[in-house]
Amino acid sequence: MLAAVLMDFNKLELQDVPVPEPKQGQALVKIKSCGICATDYKAIKGIRRNVEFPTIPGHEPSGIVEKIGPGVTHVKEGDEVIVQPSGFCGYCPHCRRGDTHYCDHSFTTGGDGPPDTRMGSFAEFTLCQVEQIYKKPPNLSFDAACQTEPVSGAWKGVIHFSEMKVGDDVVIIGSGGIGMYCLMVAKAAGAGRLIAVDISDFALNTAKKLGATHTVNPTACDAKEEIYNILPDGPDLVVEAAGPIEAVNLMVSLLRRGTRWNVFGITTHEKFELDGGLTHFLEARMDSSFGTNPMAMQNAIRLMERGLIDPEEVVSHRFPLEKIHEAIEVMGSPERNKIVIHP
Repeated sequence: MLAAVLMDFNKLELQDVPVPEPKQGQALVKIKSCGICATDYKAIKGIRRNVEFPTIPGHEPSGIVEKIGPGVTHVKEGDEVIVQPSGFCGYCPHCRRGDTHYCDHSFTTGGDGPPDTRMGSFAEFTLCQVEQIYKKPPNLSFDAACQTEPVSGAWKGVIHFSEMKVGDDVVIIGSGGIGMYCLMVAKAAGAGRLIAVDISDFALNTAKKLGATHTVNPTACDAKEEIYNILPDGPDLVVEAAGPIEAVNLMVSLLRRGTRWNVFGITTHEKFELDGGLTHFLEARMDSSFGTNPMAMQNAIRLMERGLIDPEEVVSHRFPLEKIHEAIEVMGSPERNKIVIHP
């Protein structure tokens, strides 16, 4: 099969590699669509260093079951499916509490996080455990379905962890893929005023189309001052979905009494400061969120199946696998939203 194999930082090669054979409890999925995540881009460009070579990136896939291994009854050949990239054991204390993304024996297919990182989905086929597989609703396209994992992460962060309420004034810092999905989840959940913050006017224009009531570009104004002009009483919820430490610092500067804030986008080990006494008297509640779990995946599928969120509105570029190098270069441009690969 054709696969994009990362041999080293900045060395992504298209190679013919053997098609894997499903074993007990596994399924082989023919990939129809796979989104490019910023973490994929960072691994390929060497910005993220926790990578073992060689590896096949790509952890946002949807496709069709090609072949099943012994003991698999949950799906059959020909089923249209969505693949959750993270796997879990099901029996450690974390799993039995429902926190499968904390699993002591977790693994990921094409992503990052646990030491056990397996081949991903920038390829014609991917191998996965059957518990990673969800049936794709018939009314979802493969391009929409492959976005289940980031949509589920947005639901988990905004709704499950930060407990957004109907009417909340929400600020989303960062209008990349995950920021867009956080915005769409907040909109679907009944946000009052919904402010998108980004340094790309291209991204902000998309955010406006997706339901942002206001947009703020920090390169064109004092972002805190502008946000407080819109929200004189301050935000109820701030989600940092950008990544740079400057976004985290902006989030902290926006806090007022009772604000909930979610450290979502930053994955690099950088420091920011808090005033202990001020934090105490503000009673600002900090959350953070990473990854996904079956509950979040199922809720994301529910939102998309019912038409409350349409990920295709976020997709700006589509490339065949053969042009993945071009796709990666577009990822570095401000003139894009979500990019999907079609193996």
